[in-house]
Amino acid sequence: MEQFSRLFDCLSMESVKNKQVLLASKKDGVYLELSAQEVISQANALTNGLINLGIKHKVGVENQDKIGLISNSRPEWLITDFATQQSGAVLVPLYPNTNIDDIIYVFNEAEVKYCFVNSKSLYQKLTDVKDKMPFLKAIFTFEEGEDTNTWKQILSEPNQVDLLEIEKRKSVIKEDDIATIIYTSGTTGKPKGVMLSHRNIVSNVKNVRNVIEEIGVEEGYKKSLSFLPLNHIFEKTVTYIYIYNNYSIYYAEGMETIADNLKEVRPALFVTVPRLLEKVYEKIMKKGAELKGIKKFLFFWAVKIGSQYKIEGNSSFYNLKLNIANKLIFSKWRAALGGNVKAIVVGGAACPPKLATLFTAAGITIMEGYGLTETSPVITVNRFGKENRKIGTIGTVINNVQVKLGDDGEILCKGENNMVGYYKNKEETDKMIVDGWLHTGDIGALVDEKFYKIIDRKKELFKNSGGKYIAPQPIENKLKESFFIEQAMVVGANEKFIGALIVPSFENLKNWMQETGIPFSDIETAINNEQVLKYYKNLIDEVNKDLIDIEKIKKFKLLSREFALELGELTPKLSIKRKVISENFASEIEGIFNK
Repeated sequence: MEQFSRLFDCLSMESVKNKQVLLASKKDGVYLELSAQEVISQANALTNGLINLGIKHKVGVENQDKIGLISNSRPEWLITDFATQQSGAVLVPLYPNTNIDDIIYVFNEAEVKYCFVNSKSLYQKLTDVKDKMPFLKAIFTFEEGEDTNTWKQILSEPNQVDLLEIEKRKSVIKEDDIATIIYTSGTTGKPKGVMLSHRNIVSNVKNVRNVIEEIGVEEGYKKSLSFLPLNHIFEKTVTYIYIYNNYSIYYAEGMETIADNLKEVRPALFVTVPRLLEKVYEKIMKKGAELKGIKKFLFFWAVKIGSQYKIEGNSSFYNLKLNIANKLIFSKWRAALGGNVKAIVVGGAACPPKLATLFTAAGITIMEGYGLTETSPVITVNRFGKENRKIGTIGTVINNVQVKLGDDGEILCKGENNMVGYYKNKEETDKMIVDGWLHTGDIGALVDEKFYKIIDRKKELFKNSGGKYIAPQPIENKLKESFFIEQAMVVGANEKFIGALIVPSFENLKNWMQETGIPFSDIETAINNEQVLKYYKNLIDEVNKDLIDIEKIKKFKLLSREFALELGELTPKLSIKRKVISENFASEIEGIFNK
């Protein structure tokens, strides 16, 4: 294997250089495919353009020039990443939906000099507040348009002298130089900049190579579909994993087109977060509910069979029934995902075991993993082989990474994947990393002496009035397994019992009401209907059967709207922000406890 110690080194690998399709995106209904040589050429042209703008290679992260990037996932994102690295600068990426106050805060703390954005609207949004960001010299957009600076204006085809300068820049960049600063939104406080070096991310890419190879995708089928935000370390590292393992990367047009793009691209592998997998499941179940007669019976029979699947092994009679379900029903599920998917890697939050079981039974292997931005990110992952895969866990530790549980059950991690630290925040860095061990903030447990399981976030555990700790996340995950529950948040700190805020799956609730003969006029009326409330009480009573007494939900409140990203109730990766939700629904929570 060729030398690969800095992220941009992957473009020098022979297997990559000869690749006919490295990146592809859809424009005007057609996928525009870029070969590796075209990507290298564009990356060098942008590197040359950045050098012409005055970007210099400097020693030390606080001295390095910073380049901002606010864009959806597309080839230009990765090309900008390569060019920034090669110029000696540091990439500071943000979500396109980041609120303007956080953009101003991040750009000022990091002293961002230039920024690339996805669209004309983002370009205008930043231009309007540019006077509040004194270090920002110019903004460039990937979209063509009047009265905008486009990235093409600074692309500069390098001549022989320029290429020598680029190679000189690359030669002095070390493994331990910072490649990117990724700001984590978290659930409270100001964003913190996670400094990740080339060594951090490259080690992660190398240490999961055996995981990818085990999936066994043949060369002609090595395609992936990318749709998660590239500024999140999960998708960014996975991108380099794809390149390192000779995959072609196709970018989805948007979240709403993923279903169509899967059929077009026919990927062998992709990564997602549980919420999006839940959406796929909900769409499948909706279509099943619309069937009639024998077709509807067979659909739900297959779902029932699939939900009984055991990864450890099943009886011959069960396998016979599963084969029938596969031919009649599950083969259509696989076709809806393109027909070639061998595995889906899930991370970012806990994957409901019911969902993982059903998809696995349907011949779509779910490989749940775990990690943090601060760990570049992968710490553990379930393998493709059944002997190293256990549903309901986050898998086994990857190569060259150490994990142990602290005295309080907190998961601690040590390895080259651990971040360099938080940018300009030594105090928080020293709290996070103690004697080389990174404190993840997650409470875990070891299952069967090799699989790790997340209990909950350490900060999200709360005590009831009796002083007993409650872990809300596992309860919420059980609630969300219901076809009729979209979101849930468990409440009850310092209270005598546990309650829950429940966001119904409005469409499924409406369909159920119509089928049951209950008039539906609007959501507000529906969630206060006695028959609906009784139905949800029965759903929750079923969940309570699997909970110990202090975890049982005694009262609940149905909500008339979903928790919203734009209201600050969700993080960009769609995790709930308990403090904000508690404030926004204070009266509903008070009603649960009759205060």
